Amino acid sequence: MDLEKRHLKTVDWTIIMIMAGLGVFSYLGIAGSAAGVDKAQQQVIWYIVGFIVLGGTLLFDYRLFFNLSYGMYAIGIILLIGVFQTKPINNATSWYDLGPILLQPSEPMKLFTILAVARFMAKRADDPDRFYYFYKLIPVAALVGVPLLLILLQPDLGTALVYTGMLATMMIVGGIRLKHVLYVAGLVGGFFAGMTLLYQYKQDIFFKIIKPYQWDRIVFWMDPDLDAMGKGFQLKQALIAIGSGQLFGKGINTPTQASFGWVPVGESDFIFTVIAEKLGFVGAGLLMILFFFLIYRMIRIAMEAKDPFGSYVVSGVVGMLTFQIFENIGMTIQLMPITGIPLPFISYGGSSLVTNFLIIGVVLNIGMRKDKLRFD
Repeated sequence: MDLEKRHLKTVDWTIIMIMAGLGVFSYLGIAGSAAGVDKAQQQVIWYIVGFIVLGGTLLFDYRLFFNLSYGMYAIGIILLIGVFQTKPINNATSWYDLGPILLQPSEPMKLFTILAVARFMAKRADDPDRFYYFYKLIPVAALVGVPLLLILLQPDLGTALVYTGMLATMMIVGGIRLKHVLYVAGLVGGFFAGMTLLYQYKQDIFFKIIKPYQWDRIVFWMDPDLDAMGKGFQLKQALIAIGSGQLFGKGINTPTQASFGWVPVGESDFIFTVIAEKLGFVGAGLLMILFFFLIYRMIRIAMEAKDPFGSYVVSGVVGMLTFQIFENIGMTIQLMPITGIPLPFISYGGSSLVTNFLIIGVVLNIGMRKDKLRFD
């Protein structure tokens, strides 16, 4: 253990207070959904566990994570492979059923991947040509690509996309060249162009790559009125609920669409809808302000970190959380297609919440120990 009084003085207590504020929003959102107060009380227990995990993370110098990063990454890959032998839940093999809890290995794998990529990049931080040639990006892309593909096969497209956000921010901080960004953009553009041609002329091949339900999400995202009582129902009801909240909301104790179950999975993926309906534009805006300051404080920690490993880790966390927040809120207001991405620290779920607390603990750990570090 390496926790001293001088470290406690440098803890970013603002982040701790933000976490507590997010906990209040989480309770109100879950309690206001069809899941009710019982689920909200369970979330409180997970929050307590999360804070304990966060506190435990601060006891050890974060260089420990540098040393263990590859081993943790390997364990995560094994868990992702092993999950294919489990019983499918909601048509996806994404969870280990451990009795009272469901463990989703793709959640801790986010941290394991960030740590492994950060270690790889930190080892090469003093090399001015580390990303000069495009092929030097391949090992970093592979470290992210392996878990991403395994998660895609579950299938869980939403969670897999989060890994792209992590990779993007870490590469930007690492100094990726603009020319290489254009290369990647060209590859992505070529992929979408190819998929467009397949849809026009070879739909049998197209729907072998893109699952019909995934395509439906795009179609009914663009126009939920095509099947307002069927495949467009979830988005349509979310928009109605958010709009009906108006400026100050309907009130915490007022029965709403969400509390009567008209907004599916209101305690999880669509919890922002519940909050906007209950608390209105003001309450939803306050929630987004809390997220903004959380990201801002983490960016400051990344900039003040005295070693490349710390900067890369925090930048990966910033990319991960920013992508999840933008996608989750965006899908409830028809800005983004619907995916199964929870709203960090707000949506109901034990493995996701505790993992996020562990990740924030690592970030705070990096911010606490700002002395110049050297890695062997």
